[in-house]
Amino acid sequence: MKVWKESINKTAYQEELAYIVSVLRENLDLFVGSYPHVSVKNRYSPEENVLWTSSFFVGMCYLAYEYTGDEVFRKYEKEHLDSFQDRLDRKRGISHDLGFLYTLSCVACYKTTGDRRAEELARRAARLLAERYNEKGKYIQAWGEMGIGYPDVKIIIDTMLNLPLLYWTGDEKLAEIAENHALTASGTLVRPDASTYHTYLMNPDTGEAVCGKTHQGYADESIWARGQAWAVYGYALSYRYTGDSRFLQVARRAAEVFRRNLPADWVPYWDFTFTDEQPDIRDTSAASIYVCGLLELCSHVSDGEAESCLSLAETVMRSLREKYTTKGMENVNGILTEGMYHRHDGQEESTIWGDYFYMEALMRLTRDWRLYW
Repeated sequence: MKVWKESINKTAYQEELAYIVSVLRENLDLFVGSYPHVSVKNRYSPEENVLWTSSFFVGMCYLAYEYTGDEVFRKYEKEHLDSFQDRLDRKRGISHDLGFLYTLSCVACYKTTGDRRAEELARRAARLLAERYNEKGKYIQAWGEMGIGYPDVKIIIDTMLNLPLLYWTGDEKLAEIAENHALTASGTLVRPDASTYHTYLMNPDTGEAVCGKTHQGYADESIWARGQAWAVYGYALSYRYTGDSRFLQVARRAAEVFRRNLPADWVPYWDFTFTDEQPDIRDTSAASIYVCGLLELCSHVSDGEAESCLSLAETVMRSLREKYTTKGMENVNGILTEGMYHRHDGQEESTIWGDYFYMEALMRLTRDWRLYW
């Protein structure tokens, strides 16, 4: 364990993991080839494997397998791989989110079991992700078909969590694409004060960066909480792979912006426009991503700064576990309550990505976990 981990009292985190494992165990048979996305009354229903979120349940199963050693969490491994292979074969829902999809479904499988089929599927997905790279602008296009023109081409801050798939391959060209995208985003999506835009419009013909916009935030110039969390964790991970101190500085500064905008109970409103004086809906998924980012930063900064990051991470986690989980609720299969997808589509619900990052944070706090990213 790292020096900064020596003070952690693991008991509460182990209790949380035990609860999550029990929920996963009860729902293994429900999500096979169809996966949870956003709940209704904190209960997920299976969704077709075409969304950006399809891999998070699979990733949670591998976390549960690592935590318990119970082979039951690999019960549908072949079926999951079949589903994600079919998605590649048919090119269903292809976007910048290939990193989310194949890191947690296939890289996680390969790292925990050594499965070579999973490794090859992840490498296929990485090559497909790299096809979304615009050489002139040095960015990975988010949504839509390649070749369409301005104003439809965008980059988005979420892509920072998709870059690890490219780094992981060990392919120098793919790693260069990832690093170049991170640099481009640091000069566009990341504002001078280290707050972030959700999206930035790009001209694919010239590579020119045009202007910042939002897609899920309150306003173009506001700070969407989940986007800020993606920046913290994503840039910390890019630093892990590249050693480029510019990425570490972005992650640290973005983390400070997030901290300064936390309300009294440490769980953010969905956009930092809102405060305890002017409240709105929370987003627990942003909180769980942020905690993972803080814990990643702990591995790359001085002991003193790591202790501060850990203290803040534990404070946020305490609020989540004491006030924002489904423990004690009936007919639910989500973990965190009060997550946010879009402001008018999936709010105050469990979100499968929020649940995943909450579980990952718990794993990081209880052991030396070899990350999937």
